[in-house]
Amino acid sequence: MDTTQLLKGVLDVAVLAAIQEDDGYGYDVVRRLRAAGLEEVGDASVYGTLRRLYSAGALTSYVVPSDDGPHRKYYGINDQGRSMLDEQRASWTAFASTMSGLLASKNAAKPARTLTSRSTPAPVRTIGEN
Repeated sequence: MDTTQLLKGVLDVAVLAAIQEDDGYGYDVVRRLRAAGLEEVGDASVYGTLRRLYSAGALTSYVVPSDDGPHRKYYGINDQGRSMLDEQRASWTAFASTMSGLLASKNAAKPARTLTSRSTPAPVRTIGEN
């Protein structure tokens, strides 16, 4: 399964979860997500998500000078972001539970019914045939 499509659908909640405890700058958030197992996450996707969440009012931001290079823009989750994370966490839990049940279902793995000598279909008659 191509997990990049799945990741696109859950990147907002993943980013919110990654910074729920500690503020972080763009590449720091990328590293946290990759360390958590989302190795395929792209830098540009995370930066875009951080900007979008900030614009939506879910994050705060501030700049910290860096001795090693340019200043870093840190993002932190605010009350609106926490509410968003809580809602998305509940939605994810329900969705994951449904999918787990579906994938574990015995019916999901059942092969399609095939005809055997015992289950021969009735002969087909054409119009005008007796």
